[in-house]
Amino acid sequence: MPDRRTREVRGGVRGLGGALGRGRERVTGVLGHRFPSVAVTGMTGVGKTELVDHLCGRPSADGTPEAGSAVLERRVRRGRRLTGFRFRVVPGDNAATRLGALDEVFHDDPVDGVLHVVAHGHATGRRPAGTSGAAQVTREQQLAAELEDWTVTAHRIAAMAVRRSRPTWLVVVVTKVDLFADDVEEVVRSYSPGSGTPFGDRLDDLRSLAGAANLSVDVLPACSHLEDLDGAVSAEQRDRYLQALEARMAQLSGHV
Repeated sequence: MPDRRTREVRGGVRGLGGALGRGRERVTGVLGHRFPSVAVTGMTGVGKTELVDHLCGRPSADGTPEAGSAVLERRVRRGRRLTGFRFRVVPGDNAATRLGALDEVFHDDPVDGVLHVVAHGHATGRRPAGTSGAAQVTREQQLAAELEDWTVTAHRIAAMAVRRSRPTWLVVVVTKVDLFADDVEEVVRSYSPGSGTPFGDRLDDLRSLAGAANLSVDVLPACSHLEDLDGAVSAEQRDRYLQALEARMAQLSGHV
């Protein structure tokens, strides 16, 4: 049987371990509140990385890359008052790395919010498996691929939302609006709950599976790289879209 001194030492070690554990939990809680983690999902070519780079204040001068990333990308947005966001950009290609990234952000280390990026069929056509160079695809093919990608992601979001002790937020970001500037409001409605569109129907299904109280949903327009279309969307309007998106994320995260 351990003597009194041994028991005291062991008790002290256990107490120290418990204190360290509680300290880590407090630090993690503060970090999670000030810098919530955000999954950025969507099919390849919709502009996820470029959108996040703009939100982080580091836009690329080169525009859309020829090939999407094959790995989970991480970015940090540092704002005022020691707040910001930790972005995790999920690969868009249907590859093993994408499935692993989805598991990480929705199961292994669940995120606080989701930006799901769509482009109304205007995603940049890319060759499979990250091969550089453009691919010739129609808008109808891209819309179908976008819907298939959303179906996979929506199931992961629903599974995460029902396991969490606090609500999850989702913002559907309709990007590349400079390519359909005259129809932005109509297109945004088509991606909204209750719209009766295929995407809207799957969004309604997601809310039913997750529970309306467990999942808040917003749909917002955005664009990052501006195509040369005679100023269909000005740089100032582009910035206002991005500012509105960031402001809504800050509200959802309790920063304001």
